Amino acid sequence: MTTVLRASGSAEFLSIVPSLAGFTPTESLVLLPFHGSRTCGAMRLDLPRDDVDLRDYADAAIGLVSRVDRTDAVAVVVYTGDEVHSTRDGLVLPFAVEVDEVLGRAEDAGLRIVDALCVTTDGWSSYLDGEPELHSIEHAAPEVPGIGDVSGDQLAGATLPSVDLATKERVARALRDVTDLLERSRSGDLSGVENPQALAALVLLEDLPAFFEAVLASPEDLPPFATAALLWCLERPLFRDVALTQWATDALGGARTLEAQLAFADTRSTVPDDLGDVFLGRGPTPDPERLRGALTLVRAAAARAPRTSRLGPLTAAAWLSWALGRASHAAHYLDLVREIDPEYGLAALLETMISAAMLPEWAFRRGATPVT
Repeated sequence: MTTVLRASGSAEFLSIVPSLAGFTPTESLVLLPFHGSRTCGAMRLDLPRDDVDLRDYADAAIGLVSRVDRTDAVAVVVYTGDEVHSTRDGLVLPFAVEVDEVLGRAEDAGLRIVDALCVTTDGWSSYLDGEPELHSIEHAAPEVPGIGDVSGDQLAGATLPSVDLATKERVARALRDVTDLLERSRSGDLSGVENPQALAALVLLEDLPAFFEAVLASPEDLPPFATAALLWCLERPLFRDVALTQWATDALGGARTLEAQLAFADTRSTVPDDLGDVFLGRGPTPDPERLRGALTLVRAAAARAPRTSRLGPLTAAAWLSWALGRASHAAHYLDLVREIDPEYGLAALLETMISAAMLPEWAFRRGATPVT
């Protein structure tokens, strides 16, 4: 069901921005792409600070907006804790020069300017007014079905779930048992008195696509040995990539990816383009509910994992967040990875993509506007 939010002026427009973004931005430049009089989402950038080339920043910002299907106009909103300065000539809004550069680039790109607003701790004002005045924010964000609470900032919801020490210890023991059993099973060194739960985990791993599909059914409540089996897979790039591709497509996509990955490992044969494209954010738009379920799953696994075994699920969480258009969340998970291993391969690649403001192609299709 589509929910229509209407705004009759700048004050009401400001009240719906958090609902469009899914959070209340802080220290952010928010861009809202319009087609005619309608917008369907928002994208967020960190505010430009002293070490940022302003022209490059404006080019990147408008470049992102212009990629959204059928965009012909844009609104810009700055959220900042910086103060408004009062001078003899009137109020000077923070980031006025930076916003002017962004608006100029938008006009150069043929985009109509819908609005350009500044929100500070003291109130809001418009960059388009010759003599700006501060207004109080009186309108609360409207409730939108399926959106939930939008009072938190852009990192709200990125913190890993809280897990008690006993649960972490059970998962750590299960991971040791599963890893040991897998190693001994390869060499045929089984004693016949193995932990039955570890043996059951090995059975799960005999059909990886079925396993990756099954764990989506209860992403927050996996038992320790199923969690251990998932962690074992996510620690290995070959199987981690199968899981990510499958969660972005379906079980058949997972099976095809597993076959292609094994063939590549064996003979260096080429992975089919459509499978490789998924990882780069190309191709059909994934089911967002499926991606969100997978994100819940790997976040729960990371929270339960021993520290050195968090790299796989945290990197998976970064990719899934990126695939959902949540670049801020993705960057947060990559920061956690960097704290453990600064050289972790996939994390470095994702960090490069995010730093370059690269988002999945499907995020720019109207109805799926990226929120970064």
